[in-house]
Amino acid sequence: MSATRRAATDRRRRADAPLGAGRYWFMLFIILVALSALVGRVVYLQVIDRSFLQNQGDARTLRVESIGAHRGMISDRNGDPLAISTPVITLWANPQELPQDPIQQTLLAKALKVDPGQLADRISRYSDHEFMYLRRQLTPAAAKPVLDLQMPGVYARDEYKRYYPAGEVAAQLVGVTNVDDKGQEGLELAYNRYLTGQPGKRRVLKDRKGRLVRDLHLIEEAKPGGDLSLSIDLRLQYMAYRELAAGVRKNDADGGSLVMLDARTGEVLAMANLPSYNPNNRSDVDVRGLRNQAITDAIEPGSVMKPLAMSAALASDQFSPESIIDTSPGWMVVDGYTIRDFRNYGKLTPAGILLHSSNIGMSHIALSLPQDAIWNRYRELGLGQSPGTGFPGENSGSLPSMINLPRSAQAAMAYGYGVAVTPLQLASAYTAIANDGKRLSPSLLKLNGDPDSEQVMSPRIAHELLAMMEKIVQPNAGGHLAMVPGYQIAGKTGTVRKVTSTGYQEVEYRGLFAGIAPASNPRIVTVVMIDNPKKGDYYGGLVAAPVFSRVVGNALRLLDVPPDAPSSATEQESNP
Repeated sequence: MSATRRAATDRRRRADAPLGAGRYWFMLFIILVALSALVGRVVYLQVIDRSFLQNQGDARTLRVESIGAHRGMISDRNGDPLAISTPVITLWANPQELPQDPIQQTLLAKALKVDPGQLADRISRYSDHEFMYLRRQLTPAAAKPVLDLQMPGVYARDEYKRYYPAGEVAAQLVGVTNVDDKGQEGLELAYNRYLTGQPGKRRVLKDRKGRLVRDLHLIEEAKPGGDLSLSIDLRLQYMAYRELAAGVRKNDADGGSLVMLDARTGEVLAMANLPSYNPNNRSDVDVRGLRNQAITDAIEPGSVMKPLAMSAALASDQFSPESIIDTSPGWMVVDGYTIRDFRNYGKLTPAGILLHSSNIGMSHIALSLPQDAIWNRYRELGLGQSPGTGFPGENSGSLPSMINLPRSAQAAMAYGYGVAVTPLQLASAYTAIANDGKRLSPSLLKLNGDPDSEQVMSPRIAHELLAMMEKIVQPNAGGHLAMVPGYQIAGKTGTVRKVTSTGYQEVEYRGLFAGIAPASNPRIVTVVMIDNPKKGDYYGGLVAAPVFSRVVGNALRLLDVPPDAPSSATEQESNP
């Protein structure tokens, strides 16, 4: 290179040197400023605004989870369970996290025991959602194969499922809950708020996939629901249901109801209905079986009302146990309606009228009393008004209006037509006869204090009626099939035509029997109703009385009630 060219190059380098140095220091300044800003931001976040970062991190890892609270137990009066809650697992999924691989979805369907195609369709339908149920309320053993897959997007939730140890035996009384453990029928519905538990809360640490890492601490304990102790005795309930079912089958009936009350407290010791259903498997439920007919269905009771109407006659100054009523010629016409007896019974005492179930005798008595005498007595006995049990849909029954009450309706009330009562109302009314004239309010819950009672007739009248009703349950009498070996029984038969939307049916009946045992010292009151028996006889004394005999006989022995029948009568019954 020539000296001239070298000199020119040196001059250019000297000219560019200030520019290169400026760029260097400028870039260095920019880097230092950026580093200072970054360090300042780190210091700000870590020292000054540390809580913000921590809260943001916690929001992505810390969760507050609900702790399930089990529903309160329903038990019988002796503590035997009627409804209990058992732990189950509900499987759910986030469709957006589930694998899209068909093979994995098929494995999931196999573990869930569902059709792979149906599962794929559901996942597709819920693809825009973050939640879908896979299977609800599985046992831990059934949920284990699914959880063992450890598949992304599949989660488990602890729940409780209601189980009913007595099954169909007490289904209508106890009721049921739905899949969300909320009461839907019966006492489960009536006491839903009391039985429902209060969930607790806990703070947990989860990873980004929602899996539990650590249980941190308890925020609020779960509070289980209250326990409910019913008045029924499960031993008596099983036995009552079994015998009622046998009676319904034997007579090829549409159904039946049975109510047994404690004659001293009014507590319901047994309440059975047919048809029924299995509350643990409701896949094929007869809707008729859902109703607790003993409380919700009012029927015309027929002749079982005669002792109650007779109490009004004995309370008047016109009739006594020795009064004579002429029922000849066995029929009479009132307001154009013909009233008949089975035959002409001639002259009868009040006891004879009940023994022969004379409609003519009761009509003569009713028409000779003040128009409102029997109506008022029925009201005092709780008829035509709510029993007050709190059971959902309990029926108040009905009495005819007293305004312009025709004489035919006045007479019909006395022999059990034109009025409507439930089996529970009827049993409650009979407690007045069994309890020295005090009517006991029925209770579905076990009582811890004195029963609610009302004096509606004098003890004298109650004792006179008991003596009259004892004659009905004797050999060769209409209620002889209700006899219980070793015990004196007081009762009354009843047979009534069924009423439908088209009026009284010609070939459909209900047979009833209402009784008190033992008559010398009443302990239980029982009402049996057989609905539309189609095989052979339909009279209450032939279809309902035998059920009463078996149920009450077993109940008296289970309750350890000593026999009260004279030894000669006991021997006669055991050696017919």
